[in-house]
Amino acid sequence: MMHFEQTWRWFGSYDTIPLSDIKQTGATGIVTALHHIPHGEVWPVDEIKERQKIIEEAGLQWSVVESIPVHEDIKKQTGNFQTYIENYKQSIRNLSQCGIHTVCYNFMPLTDWTRTDLNHRLDDGSTALRFDKTAFAAFELFILEREGAEQDYSPDQQEKSKAYYESLDTEAVSMLIDTVLLGLPGDEEMTIEKFRQRLREYEDIGEQELRSHLNHFLKEIIPVAEEENVRMAIHPDDPPFSLFGLPRIVSTESDALQLLHAVDSPYNGLTFCTGSYGARADNDLPGMVERLGNRINFIHLRSVKRDGDGSFQEARHLEGDADMYNVMLTLIKEQERREAEGREDLTIPMRPDHGHRLLDDLKRESYPGYSGLGRLRGLAELRGLEMGIRKTLRAF
Repeated sequence: MMHFEQTWRWFGSYDTIPLSDIKQTGATGIVTALHHIPHGEVWPVDEIKERQKIIEEAGLQWSVVESIPVHEDIKKQTGNFQTYIENYKQSIRNLSQCGIHTVCYNFMPLTDWTRTDLNHRLDDGSTALRFDKTAFAAFELFILEREGAEQDYSPDQQEKSKAYYESLDTEAVSMLIDTVLLGLPGDEEMTIEKFRQRLREYEDIGEQELRSHLNHFLKEIIPVAEEENVRMAIHPDDPPFSLFGLPRIVSTESDALQLLHAVDSPYNGLTFCTGSYGARADNDLPGMVERLGNRINFIHLRSVKRDGDGSFQEARHLEGDADMYNVMLTLIKEQERREAEGREDLTIPMRPDHGHRLLDDLKRESYPGYSGLGRLRGLAELRGLEMGIRKTLRAF
């Protein structure tokens, strides 16, 4: 009986966690990207092979691309968006030529992910990523001063966010700005004024328009993915609800079904992220795996602890609000179905997503959410959970 392929996200040569350390975690696959290539440009074969060689020399393999960024012009259908789609197709072909057959990507407008605190201290002294609704409202209302933002918050929320903002000193305001803007993709240094301009570019794009643009993108790239045996895996919105007045269209089971039906192909699949989907209480994670499992091409496993006001923070992998036992059980049953059917994609790549900063992590810089020991703890817990469930299933 096969297990999930255990993978680890690595950010390349500037990652503070070297491949030699990753090799010791038990992971066999690397999840990475060519971050230095500007969004919209083709990933050349020689660049892919160079990164692949580095990974293989460390005794690992490049299993999943995360991500080939989708250029903003594609999401807006402006400028040279069709050229960028053609470039995306060529990158898929080039990856396939190098033997890499899973690509994770997202279609979030303007932002990749959003948090308000990168080092929220927990009761055991470790730290976690946190999204605080009051802090975010303070950013929108009193720092960004987004036009119309008041309509998205109740009078009570506005009052709380004002009190919060007035409690911040200059350094804390600067820290909040840096934290929120950190989730914007690209190498360009982002300022508040530049961000306002980017938001204005989306003024005429609502949920219907963005969904139409995603469907167009899928209808263009999925036939190429089929030809090249590359399984596409769209990542859900993080967080899975509207921010900055922008539409979000990959936040719920209904959203996932719509995009899967737009191009009905196993190559048009999902990255099932239990943390992103799990930030909404109305997402039934085990049920989603049960109903959508045949289109899951990549798995991110993490848990969040939700507050009643829409705030949440990263939890330990087997704690928080995610029913990780039943998620894992249902994923294992899905893989067993694939094995029984003889499907080529039966071994689903899985990685521990995010992790607390703990022990030596607290003394070591790392990309937010991607500490070494925190993820190692998560991977160990998830491997143990998987093994325990598989052994129990075999006993009956």
